[in-house]
Amino acid sequence: MARTAVLGLPRMGADRELKHALESHWAGRTSEADLLATARTVRAAGWRRACAAGIDAIPSGDHSLYDHVLDTAWALGAVPARFGELDRDGLAGYFTLARGAADVRPLEMTKWFDTNYHYLVPELAPGQAFSPRADHWLDQLREADEIGIATRPVVLGPLSFLALSKGLDRPLDALDALVGAYAELLGTIAAAGAAEIQLDEPCLALDRAPGELDAFAGAWPELRRAAAGARLCLTTYFAGLDAGGSLDRVAALDADELHLDLVRAPEQLAPALRELADRPTRLSLGVVDGRNVWATDLDAALDRVDAAVAALGADRVTIATSCSLLHVPHEAAREARIDPEVRRWLAFAAERLVELGVLAEAVAAPERRDELLADGRDAAGDRRRSARTNDPAVRARVGALEPDAYERDAPYARRRAAQRARLGLPELPTTTIGSFPQTEAIRAARRALRAGELSAADYQARMEAEIAHVIEAQERLGLDVLVHGEPERNDMVEYFGEQLAGFAFSEHGWVQSYGSRCVKPPILYGDVSRPAPMTVRWWTYAQSLTDRPVKGMLTGPVTILQWSFVRDDQPRAETCAQVALAIQDEVLDLERAGAAAIQVDEAALREGVPLRRAEREEYLRWAVDCFRLTTAPVRADTQVHTHMCYSAFNDIMAHIARLDADVLSIEASRSDMEVLEAFATAGYDNEVGPGIYDIHSPRVPSVEEIERLLELAEAHIPRERLWVNPDCGLKTRGWEEALPALEHMMEAARRRRAALTAGV
Repeated sequence: MARTAVLGLPRMGADRELKHALESHWAGRTSEADLLATARTVRAAGWRRACAAGIDAIPSGDHSLYDHVLDTAWALGAVPARFGELDRDGLAGYFTLARGAADVRPLEMTKWFDTNYHYLVPELAPGQAFSPRADHWLDQLREADEIGIATRPVVLGPLSFLALSKGLDRPLDALDALVGAYAELLGTIAAAGAAEIQLDEPCLALDRAPGELDAFAGAWPELRRAAAGARLCLTTYFAGLDAGGSLDRVAALDADELHLDLVRAPEQLAPALRELADRPTRLSLGVVDGRNVWATDLDAALDRVDAAVAALGADRVTIATSCSLLHVPHEAAREARIDPEVRRWLAFAAERLVELGVLAEAVAAPERRDELLADGRDAAGDRRRSARTNDPAVRARVGALEPDAYERDAPYARRRAAQRARLGLPELPTTTIGSFPQTEAIRAARRALRAGELSAADYQARMEAEIAHVIEAQERLGLDVLVHGEPERNDMVEYFGEQLAGFAFSEHGWVQSYGSRCVKPPILYGDVSRPAPMTVRWWTYAQSLTDRPVKGMLTGPVTILQWSFVRDDQPRAETCAQVALAIQDEVLDLERAGAAAIQVDEAALREGVPLRRAEREEYLRWAVDCFRLTTAPVRADTQVHTHMCYSAFNDIMAHIARLDADVLSIEASRSDMEVLEAFATAGYDNEVGPGIYDIHSPRVPSVEEIERLLELAEAHIPRERLWVNPDCGLKTRGWEEALPALEHMMEAARRRRAALTAGV
């Protein structure tokens, strides 16, 4: 009969137990043994839940103390020389790679494909040597066995590991050496008793050159031999394999099992069934969405499962999640604060496990399908018919948009002159990205407000005191363009979603973003509009405290879309346009209140780019249009800023230019300003603020380090168009880290201005 599988489980714990344990350990309050004990408890809870749901293939080794790509690099001994000799028997060296140390910056961080999860980028060198150790997988395999649960170890595959790394001009040149290390790992895991091993190769589903597929096919037999005694399950996800290309090549490998993401790419199924008809490979069907929270359309999923069973037989079919459940929260049933009507439409990780069981039971007992699917069908019908999802006024406003709605009245050169006259900024103007440290006092006040223990007036007074503190600190530092610090904001997306129509919010719906950092994405279920101003009163108060310009701070429509769980019942472009018009209303209110600079962050625009090249132009067209829609009506002398997170820009520079932001700030410090090469090559004409110190690490960079990065930046961007700012917002840092770093940033800027005056 068909079996069930889940490709990965949430890591942080239902109540973020691992997050709290990590931060306590990093702060020196608890020991390494305490941290590891919490991690074991969290893992065991996930395994027991999957076992209780009847899942046949339960993952292990997917659980990480920071990041699974880092786990792989650490296990392979791929430690860059700049870190020196790190002890691989403890956690201190592992966390040094992730978080840096006083004298060394951490590994670069970037987005995991098109998700909001961040992975650490392995750094490889020509002639890279590997020294594999399988402890990470053996320990978790043993832990699960001790509680009576058989698990399937999950290993990131060699092709994807190389493709996701940096440092080699031709990454696949290292494949031969790497495959030998992988063979040792797989052999050790198989010898430890694993009945099967899940080898994740998501990069196979991207645009792969024939030579890359040849290299992987050439390496496969050695991997297969090494895992002898264990079934080797090859998994792809986030995109689809190409019929007549990568699908044919991958199917011909005769893996014990091949997993396809049929949520993202359902068109793979028919050609896959043809390719596998005469082969022994089991087909794993990713029909339950591992990345969104809407209850599965069980009838549609069963159509795909039925087709596979008819072609291959039930014993060659696995019913699975599309990808790891790392990207969804734990349990929708806990969310008492979500309206019951909306909650009925949702499925988090716990509900996904139940859905897998329902699908398997429906395949085994087709005569019971109507009974098994009745609740799901009712909920889906209610959602389609609900007035909550359809606002005629919002739809009419989007439908009435004309081409000039996306255009600013003046070209950039004229705007730049008007803004310089209004703002009076020096060369190398300094600013920050927006947020300042979210202290425990701020979080406690927010909790007290939610609990009814603090009045709205008292909460406002406390937040105004925090804003006054932030303004005073920035003036003392000498920053040129200030921010209010965002103490009132829980999250850059959640804060806005809470004030927009069409959103719901979970209480426990946390997902990992990186390390111990978790986010609680809003649930965008209906048409979006802005009932009232969201930020104007906070900006007005901040500006009243200083003569220096204070930026209005907003989150852009694409980022709100990307960092929410978005409705799947209409095109994303249409939803994004609705959000853009709501943010435009706020932009215009800020301008009317007197804001001379307004930042509309599009931190996630790059991560939303489709993984396959053929789909990118359409996305970039509507995504950039939606950003332009938010800012098009402002005056020429109002300076529009935007910020973008970890991004490789080379292949989308034309679209970055089309954003036409007056000032674009980007994260650049971990890459040593490499990202700016794309701007220089493309002849980008607008102003740029490359991040010159990394806020994701607790280390405080020296003045000399920041000055060196500024010099590198000046080699790519003319000084008259260069801004000085951190990589990102400061909310995750403490004041004891943020203030010294900003002092060093300001001193480095003063030195560069002096060098400029001296003609250096």
